[in-house]
Amino acid sequence: MTTNADLAADILNKDCPSRTVLRHLTDRWTPMIVTVLAPGHPVRFKEIRSRVQGISPKVLTETLRSMERDGLITRTATATIPPRVDYQLTSLGHSIVAPIEALREWAETHVGEVEANRQRYDAAQDLTLQV
Repeated sequence: MTTNADLAADILNKDCPSRTVLRHLTDRWTPMIVTVLAPGHPVRFKEIRSRVQGISPKVLTETLRSMERDGLITRTATATIPPRVDYQLTSLGHSIVAPIEALREWAETHVGEVEANRQRYDAAQDLTLQV
């Protein structure tokens, strides 16, 4: 019997588990959290939340748990009052910093061009609807 582990990874194959990995790495928040953790020092929950604007505490908690489950980050709790929890990228997590940084740089470099294309497209759609 062939299992998923026996198959070559193929992102285009609907049964390939690499799809879930890609989906997780490119979700709304993971790339931003990786960017905050990229320098390598431990970062507290509150700092991640303040740096990643717009994320709710619930969604940040869920995303961090998912990243920890995937082995991308470590969570270290220190028994202080109040308790201190720090997050850091693992070596696996650090291996995705460069690809995510490349995507971030591309997005920041081309945002104006993409927005102009969207405006052009939307204007053309408006004209089509008026006809």
